[in-house]
Amino acid sequence: MSTAETASQMKSPCAHSGTDDLRGFVSLDDMESMARTRLSEMAHAYFVGGAGDERTLGQNRSAWSEIDIWHRALVDVSKRSTACNLFGRPSSMPILAAPTALHKLAHADGECATARGCAAAGVPMVISSLASTAIEEIAAAAQCPLLMQVYLGQDRVLGRDLMARAEAAGVVGFQLTVDTPVWGLRRREITSGFHMPPGMDVVNLRGAGGGKSSTGVGIAEVLGWTISPSVTWKDLEWACGLTKLPVYAKGICRADDARRAVDAGARGVVVSNHGGRQLDGTPATARALPGVVRAVDGRVPVLVDGGIRRGVDVLRAVALGATAVQVGRPVLWGLACGGSAGVARCFEILREELDRAMALAGCPDVASIQEDLLKQG
Repeated sequence: MSTAETASQMKSPCAHSGTDDLRGFVSLDDMESMARTRLSEMAHAYFVGGAGDERTLGQNRSAWSEIDIWHRALVDVSKRSTACNLFGRPSSMPILAAPTALHKLAHADGECATARGCAAAGVPMVISSLASTAIEEIAAAAQCPLLMQVYLGQDRVLGRDLMARAEAAGVVGFQLTVDTPVWGLRRREITSGFHMPPGMDVVNLRGAGGGKSSTGVGIAEVLGWTISPSVTWKDLEWACGLTKLPVYAKGICRADDARRAVDAGARGVVVSNHGGRQLDGTPATARALPGVVRAVDGRVPVLVDGGIRRGVDVLRAVALGATAVQVGRPVLWGLACGGSAGVARCFEILREELDRAMALAGCPDVASIQEDLLKQG
């Protein structure tokens, strides 16, 4: 059965495909509401759900809104730019598409559509090692910088080969996930019967017969073989030694872990709690970010993801010291609503909101977004 046929058995994810229709979305919440009607129950539960009682999932978002902005008055903001440089390349704004799995659950064109949408928006994309499309196909479709997210599972050869393939395909860096020795308890997935649909798979982990069966219900059964509880700092050092490209440690919340990651060879860290999908009770990333920024003390870039839904959240994150932010679920909502055009609209909304927030805060460019915005002068 073809992927297109598989997708057609689910609710159609791409009824909103015209640019005019997509202009009707004025917030990411609008996109999420529409995506809920386009996705199958199983796909929606997989994308939206968190671990445990979803405390961390909810606080990821609310913690950003609790940060006050002490805006500057009477600054000339008649000329503004959200542009910056990421990974040595120009970006339209300090935002990336975070690594998220199985995009073909949202749209038949999967990660290729996401890559085209990121290119249209002028932002980098991080490919998940649990992507439903081959790295080489994504790279061929992309006209934007690509990074590769990697889990170090029980098969180290598979991880090494995945990094080599990604580097050959032209990625500009890696994100090694460090917060997943086992999969978090995600009740929504189990209740909805999450499984790998016919014709869909984590294709990049199948090289040379790699991996095991992806049968069962819930991610722990379906994809448990993709991770390992034995991964340690030695493995991060090993992965950093496999490439001359920057390797970021993704899934850091502690200051001491951030320092240790840099000492192990990481050339960047990502403050993340896996979108609230691993340990429920982990702090919101907005609260974890400042300590990590202080710990690395400018030695490496710091990215952050988790709960960012507004341009003003991006402003807050940069003011707290983040080099850039990553957004995950909103990209999937855009993909479900309109394929590549929906992804582009997702980022357009964020850019418009960031531009307005910068103007109102007295920041004509990204460099002027500083920590003093978060305290009374």
